[in-house]
Amino acid sequence: MIFTEPRWKSYVALTNEPIFTPEQCKDIIKAGRAEPKQVGQIQNKTGSNNNLDTSKRTSHISWIPFKKMMPMYKQIEKIMLTTNVDHFGFDGVQITELAQYTEYPEGGFYDWHMDSDVSFEYGPPVRKISMTCLLSPEPEFEGGDLEMMEEGKIIKLKQGQIVFFSSFLKHRVTPVTRGNRKSLVMWFGGPPLR
Repeated sequence: MIFTEPRWKSYVALTNEPIFTPEQCKDIIKAGRAEPKQVGQIQNKTGSNNNLDTSKRTSHISWIPFKKMMPMYKQIEKIMLTTNVDHFGFDGVQITELAQYTEYPEGGFYDWHMDSDVSFEYGPPVRKISMTCLLSPEPEFEGGDLEMMEEGKIIKLKQGQIVFFSSFLKHRVTPVTRGNRKSLVMWFGGPPLR
């Protein structure tokens, strides 16, 4: 797998080319849409996902079962393991959660947040690597930029392309101004960071 960065420890790794074809992206979208649709929520301090705060997040999600898309999971896991060795160097990283299929309709967004609980309040496994794969063709929507750490640091993905990043990095999805942004999100965890 060829990455845009040479082999050194870094916090963001973008695949050079799309990992999934447009047809495979359509299959993932179909699988995501076939599962129960939920409103995207923010985890609160008790660890439950019952905090519906539309000032921080507006999206629709579903969870794709492992058995439904096992080839997809295996392909992503293989790439993640190589990416971890080449870029992150985290120990004990593996798939610990189902893949989240996400749609951001017009006006949808997700404000600044981190995917990892840096206080380790929720215990192992700890999210160490986050992944986003754009499933929509780029002309299908406007806005919906993935920004890292600070305003203006935009990760532009092509359909089927993946970005892996350290789960403790602040990031956001800016409001979609036209269309519907579809993506696949995954997290890879392990023992607490040392």
